Amino acid sequence: MYTQACATAAPAHPSLLHRLLDSLIRRDTEARSRHRLARLEPHLLRDIGMTADEVAALAKAPEWDAPAHWKR
Repeated sequence: MYTQACATAAPAHPSLLHRLLDSLIRRDTEARSRHRLARLEPHLLRDIGMTADEVAALAKAPEWDAPAHWKR
């Protein structure tokens, strides 16, 4: 019997294409996060415990060099 759950279940071992797409989506998400973070006003940065210098350093970092907690 075919069910919707079967159609949407992730494969046990993702294909190369799935891994590539997942990587591209993750990099795009990280780039968007960095862009939004860079646009925050100073009082909002203080609210999240960051300084303008820390945000500038993140913005200059290569896109593949995301903090570990962003990769979860």
